[in-house]
Order: sequence, then structure tokens, then C-alpha cells
Amino acid sequence: MEVDLDTGEVEVLRVVAAHDVGRAINPALVGAQIQGGVSMGVGYALYEDLRFREGRMQNPDLTDYVLPTSVETPAVVPVIVEEPNEMGPFGAKGIGEPPVIPTAPAIANAIFHATGARVRDLPITPERVLHALREASGGGNVK
Repeated sequence: MEVDLDTGEVEVLRVVAAHDVGRAINPALVGAQIQGGVSMGVGYALYEDLRFREGRMQNPDLTDYVLPTSVETPAVVPVIVEEPNEMGPFGAKGIGEPPVIPTAPAIANAIFHATGARVRDLPITPERVLHALREASGGGNVK
């Protein structure tokens, strides 16, 4: 994680994502699911921002609704934890959405750990990071 203290820009360099998948029937596919879920979580944390004015969506297409591309997606290290579940098929558990859930809080906590500034709203924009940095420093200019 890198945070530019002058601009508020955040770059997630690497994510290690450990998930209990029950039994990994196809480990390569499970790893790919984890990578995709983390990518979605990064988008949710840093980029995706639905804007409305008077009940109308202001960014209804991908021109103004930003999603991470392969350039913004960090290196993802999937860690497959196998604890078979007798309720699932062949002991497997679902892995499609679980990697999305902890990603935004993990990024917010990494920013706090790196800077001492707590960002509480999503997406974590540079403006929100700079605001949190000012609050953490007592309201003055951050340099």
C-alpha cells in the first residue's frame, strides 16, 4: 500500500487473500475466483461511486462510473484454506463473493496503519484521504 500524502492518492500494491473454500475441487479456478473478488473489492473501495442528483443517476455508464482495470488491480496472492463442509457438494463452499467483503475494510485499515488517518466513507477518494489526514493532524495543513 502506498499513500501519497500530498495528493491523497492510494495505490494498493499487493493483497494476500485467505479464504476457507471447503474442499477446492478445482484449485486454479478457486484462485481465479479469489483474484476476481479482490479486484471487485478494490473497485468498491477506491473507485465505484454512484452519483445521484434529484433522483437521477449522474454516471449511468462506464465513461463516468469508474472501475479498476488490470493496471489498477494489485497483485493478488490467493491462499486456499480447505476445511471440507459436509453440507456442500463434495465438501465445497461458495467462493464467488466472499473475497469482495473484506477488501474495502482491509484497504481502509491499511491506510490508517500507514498514515494514522481513518477514512470512513467509500469510495476512498484522494479528497477523502486528504480530509482524514487533516483531521488526524489536528486540522492543519498536512505536509
